[in-house]
Amino acid sequence: MEEQQIDESTFEKGEENPFITRFENFLETRYKKEIERLVEKYPEKKSIVIDFKHLEEFDFELADDLIENPDYLLEAANLAIQKIDVPALEIDEFAPHIRFFNLPKDRKPLIRDVSSSHLNKLIAVEGVISEITEVMPKLKIAVWQCRRCGNTYKTPQDSPEIKKPAFCECKHRDFSLVPDQSEFIDYQRIKIQEPLEKLRGNEQAANLAVYVSDDQVNMISAGDMTEFTGVLRLNPPKDKKSVYGRFLEVNHLEETEREFEEVEITPEEEEEIRNLSKQDDVYEQLTQSLAPGIFGHEVTKEAIIMQMFGGVRKHMPDGSKIRGNIHVLLVGDPGAAKSMLLKATDNIAPKSIYVAGKTTTGAGISATAVKDDFGEGGWTIKAGALVLASGGMAMVDEFDKMDPDDRSAMHEALEQQSISIAKAGIVTRFKTETSVLAAANPKFSRFDPYEPFIEQIDLPPTLISRFDLFFMIRDVLDRTKDERIAAHILKTHRLGELISLKKRANKKLEKEDLEELEEHSVPKISSDLLKKYISFARQNIFPVLSREATKAIGDFYVSLRDEGRKEGSYSATHRQLEGLVRLSEASARIRLSDIVEPRDAERAIRLVRSSLEGMATDPETNRIDIDIITSGQSHSKVEGLKKVLRIIKALADEQDMVPIEQVIENAKEQGIEEEKARDFLSQLKKKGEIYSPRNHFVKPVGKK
Repeated sequence: MEEQQIDESTFEKGEENPFITRFENFLETRYKKEIERLVEKYPEKKSIVIDFKHLEEFDFELADDLIENPDYLLEAANLAIQKIDVPALEIDEFAPHIRFFNLPKDRKPLIRDVSSSHLNKLIAVEGVISEITEVMPKLKIAVWQCRRCGNTYKTPQDSPEIKKPAFCECKHRDFSLVPDQSEFIDYQRIKIQEPLEKLRGNEQAANLAVYVSDDQVNMISAGDMTEFTGVLRLNPPKDKKSVYGRFLEVNHLEETEREFEEVEITPEEEEEIRNLSKQDDVYEQLTQSLAPGIFGHEVTKEAIIMQMFGGVRKHMPDGSKIRGNIHVLLVGDPGAAKSMLLKATDNIAPKSIYVAGKTTTGAGISATAVKDDFGEGGWTIKAGALVLASGGMAMVDEFDKMDPDDRSAMHEALEQQSISIAKAGIVTRFKTETSVLAAANPKFSRFDPYEPFIEQIDLPPTLISRFDLFFMIRDVLDRTKDERIAAHILKTHRLGELISLKKRANKKLEKEDLEELEEHSVPKISSDLLKKYISFARQNIFPVLSREATKAIGDFYVSLRDEGRKEGSYSATHRQLEGLVRLSEASARIRLSDIVEPRDAERAIRLVRSSLEGMATDPETNRIDIDIITSGQSHSKVEGLKKVLRIIKALADEQDMVPIEQVIENAKEQGIEEEKARDFLSQLKKKGEIYSPRNHFVKPVGKK
């Protein structure tokens, strides 16, 4: 059987092409040493990476031709490298990939701007990996065998559709693939999403499919911010329609560690930011710039501002990391403007995602592995909101309405800043360095001032305890406050009407109306400047604790522990201590200071104390008890349950069944009121510690 080579490339027909010679000169001059090192590691290492600027400096015409005609030029470059005279080791064939990066800015369109004008051109796009398939084999060179005469033919596969020989020498066109003789390469399909920080308003993030192959597979994972350089191709239309799909055939990829870097700041804006940071009332200005249309909630707004600036992420010598992200939980009565606060934060934060509990699944908020068409029948890893927002913020509204199983996916993400997936043999981990601002309603719609707070929230204590700050937003019946809120809301609506009138009827506003607008509805700092302020601080300011601030934080933490020590309870844990550090760092960042000063520590202490007093105060002792948050029960309540259970067990040693009234009498003697004693009995039954063999009697479980 005769084997024939079918190849349409002009470069492999022996024709001397000027592009090959020019690439050979470039490689010989600028990359000779890199090629020699590659020879030593080949084929374990298969690629040489070239800075496009070097090619531009050496031969700008060749660089321009590469962008406009990448197919021909890349092939010429790959052939040119084989002509370089380097000491050959024991290599049968030296055919490495030449990969280019660092394209000019005008060749780096946004994903949404990639169009038909970029087809078959070399471009670079940046995006977050939202979906990624497992590695699959792709046909590179197919060997076909004629079913009539047995002749074999080789056809390179350089397009999405399989190429077969037109005719065999015997004039027949019936061929079958010979897999054993064909050549395959590793192949991976990826879907990238436009970076969130590039979106404006309610824009939908654009997507693009990219294909990577050979030594580029498994280099990145879902959630990674990556820049891809490659050639834009067309996918054949389905069902013979005229609309084609598109994908990027990747020549080079590089993960880019970026946190708000896409926000461009001019020198004038930087000067304005620095001047603003030096003002004595900068914290008040920032607080008043977050949702100025919402009356009050100053402490909560201040906490959210601190959350947006964030603490410093630490990388320890042993490889471990300490998170710098601050998590805030808002729990409040209906109509208390929680959702408006989340939306306002979403509009300001340089990188953010807003999701609502009722419409969010565990896979949508974390990550999952699924089988779908994108993976061509294989498994596809899909990144959720917390992964896509890594390095920024995630607003989770109606947190309590999420399915408990879906909500449980957040435990690891909040504390360890990662999400682990183990499904269908796929075991992987994603980073979720994301600050979470969550809002929830009380279990029975409104707060009952006479019931313990924790019993009114339909959230597990293990999840609540992972938040640094938690605030109750109550709708209090206070006439004076109601009058002020009503005046503020009505004034805001009136000013909104005046703005609409000005826009539609082109009428000028009176001076008094303009002053009123400036005072009540216009933020002290514009959203655009505030966004750049936050971005600049997070990129450039990494404050360090001063000795004085360290002492202030340490003294406060120990004093909290001392408060609990008197009662044998815990008023704080190491999570509150680390939260104090993060908040202090955020306060210093607002001032653009490299040092955390005592005043920053004091601000953090005030916020943490306010949070704990509102959510973790034991009504029995009127002291802060962190057990309310971590376990769902105060120390005094746990002790009360233990006392009642001990009473029942002691009485059960003397009689078969214990009368409830006798338990209550004994409890009174130990200082437990009758109502509480009955409540403890009810809870012990729910816990399965006791049961009622008949009315008005109880018995400890395990007692025969």
